[in-house]
Amino acid sequence: MKKLYILIILLCLSAHAQLPQEIKITGGKISGVTNNDISIYKGIPFAAPPVGNLRWKAPQPVKPWRGVRECIAFGASPMQGEPVPFSMWSQEFLIPKSPISEDCLYLNVWSGTTAPTEKRPVLVWIYGGGFAGGGSGVPIYDGAALAQKGIVVVSFNYRVGLFGFMAHPELSKESGHKASGNYGLLDQVAALKWVQQNIAAFGGDPANVTIAGQSAGGMSVTYLIGSPLAKGLFNKAIAQSGSGFFREQPALAEAEKQGAELAEKLGAKNMADLRKLSSKQILDAQGGIRRPVIDGYVLPSGLAETFTANKENPVTLLTGWNENEDLFWGEFKDAAGFTQQIENEYKNNAQKLLTLYPANNDVEAEQAQLDLSRDRQFGIPEYSLIKAQLQRGTAYVYRFTHVVPATGEYLKYRASHTGEVPYTFNNLGTVDRPWADADYTLADTMSNYWVNFIKTGNPNGNRLTQWPAYTDKQSMIMEFDINPEAKPLPDKARLDFLQAMMEKE
Repeated sequence: MKKLYILIILLCLSAHAQLPQEIKITGGKISGVTNNDISIYKGIPFAAPPVGNLRWKAPQPVKPWRGVRECIAFGASPMQGEPVPFSMWSQEFLIPKSPISEDCLYLNVWSGTTAPTEKRPVLVWIYGGGFAGGGSGVPIYDGAALAQKGIVVVSFNYRVGLFGFMAHPELSKESGHKASGNYGLLDQVAALKWVQQNIAAFGGDPANVTIAGQSAGGMSVTYLIGSPLAKGLFNKAIAQSGSGFFREQPALAEAEKQGAELAEKLGAKNMADLRKLSSKQILDAQGGIRRPVIDGYVLPSGLAETFTANKENPVTLLTGWNENEDLFWGEFKDAAGFTQQIENEYKNNAQKLLTLYPANNDVEAEQAQLDLSRDRQFGIPEYSLIKAQLQRGTAYVYRFTHVVPATGEYLKYRASHTGEVPYTFNNLGTVDRPWADADYTLADTMSNYWVNFIKTGNPNGNRLTQWPAYTDKQSMIMEFDINPEAKPLPDKARLDFLQAMMEKE
């Protein structure tokens, strides 16, 4: 009886997950699993482990292996602090508690193809986390549901924090490019090159690649658009709640100075000493070093300058942000206090700004602070990207306004930062929330728009409500709530005013 029971279990498991055929890629052969007709490969190395003497070096070629490498579990998340839920981010939005390691350069593939000749469109996902955290093993990034809709999904890890973004004079000298500080972005370029070289083996089309990301992932998307190293590696881009426009980035000299000061703080006389330190010693000392650098190599200039000089990589763009993603960490001021703050900060522009963000009473003042915080952090960077894109390409713009169902402490976050991601991945089942049927319908609809864009560069089709391309004259966006609707950008007057002020600074 016991043997029969075991046999039944094995038969049930084989019906849902079986090893697919071996696939040969850069480095050797791999195998994965198949679940609901989707072949899944996790933890594929795309570069050598950036440890020891490879710490703070550009990603190096992967070391070949013998036999068949079983790729059925995510690789370690990049080195960072322990994932602890905070603010609107419950555990489902965070990396697994383990493993976390400097040995993190692994990627994952979800594909429903049955033959390499299919050439399905490819989505390459870049996670957020403020360039200080994050990883591809986050539950909401699972690619199976999108792969079910006819695309190949790739996600990967890149180095974050001090491990990914430290510059130093010695590092610049040894690089061969007189540059340092953008190792996390170099990891992203390496992953995209891996896709070009290997994705056909998974039934993907290397000539039809969309890069996409949210928050710091969205910023990464725009930095890749601006990087000459990423030329020819993608033709479409999705930037969700993140753009590198008007983001403060240190110049190389400034970043090198920060790195040298850190080395002195750690008692390291040279780079050899720094590379001997433990991961924990580095992590504990990193402070605020976690931003991409204008290094003259990966990023020759800021994005605004790159677009002005017509040196960006051409793409069709889909971008937008959420209604309530104001990352407001301070204390709210009352109406008088907010008015005084605006007058002190904006001088001659204060009265106009108070017309756009009224604060006639304390309730209005609180909402004005939330709206202004959102527009400064997300609206203006995204809006500036859209305006630059329109000079030479097409842009589709959205606003996610749907209040994400929640209980307890999460009720207050509404259409918050990252709230749209489970919908665009059609992954509501990965998040513990009181979802209604309307949520599942919205997730199916949003993911259909995203998949259409990934396939063709146009989100429309499949009898979806028409999503017009954005123009300065019409300024039409798609608003995603229970019933998605195309309408004019509601904050255009605010954003025009803020952008004009920032351009004068």
